[in-house]
Amino acid sequence: MAIDTLPSSLTTGAPSLRPGNLSGLSKDNQAARKAAEEFEQTFLTTMMESMFAGVETSAPFGGGHAEQQFRSVLLGEYAKDMAKTGGIGIADEVYREILAIQEGKV
Repeated sequence: MAIDTLPSSLTTGAPSLRPGNLSGLSKDNQAARKAAEEFEQTFLTTMMESMFAGVETSAPFGGGHAEQQFRSVLLGEYAKDMAKTGGIGIADEVYREILAIQEGKV
């Protein structure tokens, strides 16, 4: 079921969708929101790894074996921060879909 066809109770009365704001949510809703943000983080990490795949850096400010090893860690941290501060909206949509599935409305 597409998000735009969900009952209005899920789109207007849904718990707060502010990123990282888990206060006031039930344990189930907290877990759903956390899972949605983790999904967005994974998506953003994959997207940024593709973006940076062709970027080559050279000395003295980049390059080398260490940069190759830790670039994915850096991109993962970028993605985590992006997802916690609102990201690109994927977490909100995934969160709504999880709630709809939990309530049996899908």
